[in-house]
Amino acid sequence: MSVATGVAEVTDATFAEEVVGASLPVLVEFTADWCPPCRQMAPVLSALAAEEADRLRVVQLNVDRNPETTNAYKVLSMPTFMLFRDGEPVRSMVGARPKRRLLEELSDVL
Repeated sequence: MSVATGVAEVTDATFAEEVVGASLPVLVEFTADWCPPCRQMAPVLSALAAEEADRLRVVQLNVDRNPETTNAYKVLSMPTFMLFRDGEPVRSMVGARPKRRLLEELSDVL
């Protein structure tokens, strides 16, 4: 998996603690090793994680290694971005996008 710098990887085992129990809103990228658009998103997510660190946590979840969480949230396409706030998914977006558009889509829920 192309892990973005500064972006933690979460798993089925750590999802509840790292995402559902987080104090900040968490943007989860559901990603896969075989997904070219996911690789394109790595620098975007790294930049987002660095720039928005005080108000947003960015993490990645590998769908192939973590089927429980992937199925629980009915994720079918990669990449899927899901924003969690207070333990609940409040926004879901499918497909790669530029950082500016991603920030615009998150602005009303951050």
